[in-house]
Amino acid sequence: MIPSSKNPIARNVIHRVPLQAILIIPFVLQIFATVGIVGYLSYKNGQRAVNDLATQLETEVGEKIKQNVEIFLDTAQNSHDVFAASIESGTVDTQNFSQLEREFWHQLKYGLVPDLFFANPQGDLIGMQLEDGKAKTRVKDRSTGSNRHKYLLDDRGNRTKLVQSRPYNTLDRPWYKAAIQRNQPTWSPVYSSTNLLFPELSAVRPIYDKSGNLLGVLGSELTLEQISNFLGNLRISASGQAFIVERNGELIASSTAEAPFILEDQGKDKIEKRVIASNSINPLTQATAKELLKQFGSLEQIKQRQHLTFELNGQLQIVQVEPFQDGRGIDWLVAIVIPEVDFMGQINANTRTTVLLCAIALGIAIILGIYTSHWIIQPILELNQASKAIAEGNLDRQVADNRIRELNTVGQSFNHMANQLQDSFSALERSNAELEYRVLERTQELSEKNTQLNTALEELHRTQTQMIQAEKMSALGQMVAGVAHEINNPVNFIHGNLEYIKTYTGDLLYLVQAYQDYIPNPPQTIQELIEVIDLTFLNEDLPKIVRSMQVGTNRIREIVLSLRNFSRLDEAEFKTVDLHEGIDNTLMILRHRLQVTADRPAIQVIKEYGTLPEIECYAGQLNQVFMNLLNNAIDAMEEADQGLTFSEIESDRNTIWIQTIVEEGDRIKVTIADNGNGIAENVRSRLFDPFFTTKPVGKGTGLGLSISYQIVTEKHKGKLWCDSTLGEGTKFCLEIPVRQMRSISLSSV
Repeated sequence: MIPSSKNPIARNVIHRVPLQAILIIPFVLQIFATVGIVGYLSYKNGQRAVNDLATQLETEVGEKIKQNVEIFLDTAQNSHDVFAASIESGTVDTQNFSQLEREFWHQLKYGLVPDLFFANPQGDLIGMQLEDGKAKTRVKDRSTGSNRHKYLLDDRGNRTKLVQSRPYNTLDRPWYKAAIQRNQPTWSPVYSSTNLLFPELSAVRPIYDKSGNLLGVLGSELTLEQISNFLGNLRISASGQAFIVERNGELIASSTAEAPFILEDQGKDKIEKRVIASNSINPLTQATAKELLKQFGSLEQIKQRQHLTFELNGQLQIVQVEPFQDGRGIDWLVAIVIPEVDFMGQINANTRTTVLLCAIALGIAIILGIYTSHWIIQPILELNQASKAIAEGNLDRQVADNRIRELNTVGQSFNHMANQLQDSFSALERSNAELEYRVLERTQELSEKNTQLNTALEELHRTQTQMIQAEKMSALGQMVAGVAHEINNPVNFIHGNLEYIKTYTGDLLYLVQAYQDYIPNPPQTIQELIEVIDLTFLNEDLPKIVRSMQVGTNRIREIVLSLRNFSRLDEAEFKTVDLHEGIDNTLMILRHRLQVTADRPAIQVIKEYGTLPEIECYAGQLNQVFMNLLNNAIDAMEEADQGLTFSEIESDRNTIWIQTIVEEGDRIKVTIADNGNGIAENVRSRLFDPFFTTKPVGKGTGLGLSISYQIVTEKHKGKLWCDSTLGEGTKFCLEIPVRQMRSISLSSV
């Protein structure tokens, strides 16, 4: 019935809406709205996943950078320990530069350090370094005057020729002042080297005798080339960058190989000047530094890891900045920036595909709507013309047969009515009654058809939702398999080499023991070194460390294997599998949820496995069922624990029972039970309905059990049901036939 309107213009428009538009427009709008909403949600979820992935990647890269820089810096400082101990104990005479030179040569010869030098309070200096693959010594004493001489050494450490002589004031050097000022192991300020691309800094420490008198400063000169190379070799993303700056904004190193120093014209001369990150020649580095200053006011205000985003040239940039301090004067910031566009390529392509498919679907819908409406309207128009003819007295007019059954029936009735009218007007009332009865009958049939159409439409919506969920699970499986593969390669490398490390360390320890047996009284220097490194403890602890590393890598390999087995991307078709393996892999993935927390004890899992034959099934889909059922059991027990103390929960420990048996020889039954609060009857009757959930908004979609029910009943021709008593726990039972799986697989495909 057309609604009435007080406005005559609106009423006129409503009454003039063509039937063709009524048939086409709702259908087209429904398809457009459905595809548009699905495409929009898919894009937003992909964008959110990209941001989470970029943040995780930045955190992992930041940890790698910090670990590498820490090892690089600690190596320099730790190399001084033994040498400083020898000086402080008097084993090495700091006044005897010849002895110092020989000691430095031994350090250099055995590859312990690439650079060592010592300066006394009188300004004298002796040092040795590897430069361009050649050993060179640096000397400043009475014999050199105010200059510092640099000599080339032969393969025995003897001076061969003078290669450099230049004025040098030891006591005025930044590294000497830094060591005296801090009075502890520390670092010099960053300074330029002969190659501006790789700045340098020195690890220094003051040396005192037993009376507390300053003997001098021991140091090593380091080039930051290794840090720059490490950042340059990092695989962050297609255009992601990483850089390190000091708190004043001066650049230390960058993955773009930008030099931290530049030469600036000052009249006729050129002076060296540090590069400020906010003035970097790299647009992304410059914009990131400016954004940090904008958000925090000063780099000094960044005390912990920070995540932020900003836009550059219309593209979103994801940034992580984190302090790096070593306790010896280093206070740097590590910044990582990843453009969102590096991860959005596939998502944008999918969006374009969705828009294209939407346009195609709309075009097809319009064409089908026009064709369908014309198919329906044409016989109605013919019927209308026949009616007008009869109204004008032309009772010979007949309606042609039509391909639409209902309209054809109406046409036949119309023809019959015309014949009856032509035969006798006296039977008009009876014919009218018969016609009304038939119209009512046809109307009822059309109503039933409409009900069937609505049911089919609801089934279409449910199928679309399940397909989306299946795609998400497929994407999750691909990501899990990819992560497992990427982890597996380095872990296998580490695990394989641990056996060699175990053998090598055992041989070295055996060699040291043999050396002690043959030389029970080594020189004083060796004895002091043995005490410093605590050789007895090292002999005991090193094998333990190697064993613990082997246990750790075995553990990681087990987790990776479980992830790979759980995803089963290579088993998407019907295959023969062991159900126990699928359950165990699922438990391995959920292990973090089963372990003890600060709020509750660990959840106990009791497995009562029967002797099961291997069955043919969709392994990945059954793993999804096990995951849903076990997740629901854990959620139920966590909900039951709310408001209870740790000891109260421990007295009635949370438990999950998993039982597998073979019933009647041809069906496998899997039971998963928990001791949660149970499920009320009014809720239990709707557990397998799509979109039904009792969980808070954002925690459950209501699709897990519905999809699980479909996988068991439709894909595997099995049964899935729930037995629960409120206050006593819940039990889910799953039955799958064994003998019929081969025929099921053929019909399902």
